[in-house]
Amino acid sequence: QVQLVESGGGLVQAGGSLIPSCAASGSMFSINAMGWYRQAQGKQRELVEAITSGSSTNYADSVKGRFTITRDNAKNTVYLQMNSLKPEDTAVYYCNAKRTQGSISFEYWGQGTRVNVSS
Repeated sequence: QVQLVESGGGLVQAGGSLIPSCAASGSMFSINAMGWYRQAQGKQRELVEAITSGSSTNYADSVKGRFTITRDNAKNTVYLQMNSLKPEDTAVYYCNAKRTQGSISFEYWGQGTRVNVSS
């Protein structure tokens, strides 16, 4: 099992910045990737940005140039630097971890942290 705990969401004005973090614990071996997803009210959950164990990143076009994911392996923590926030970034942000064990894949989710961007 992997436990994920997010923090660092909040209310910010458009153009501002936030840096939510996600601390992971438990069976950290074989974690292939960690990332952030978000779900706005009435919409499906979508990928924001993810980083693999090899430090490759994958991100949504809507956050390109504004958001950056980083990973502190010593602390088992990932961060999402969010700059130039827009009202459309308002959502609950979920931390995600993917792990493989042999041929079996596992996926874990945090409880979410809410980000509200006011115009």
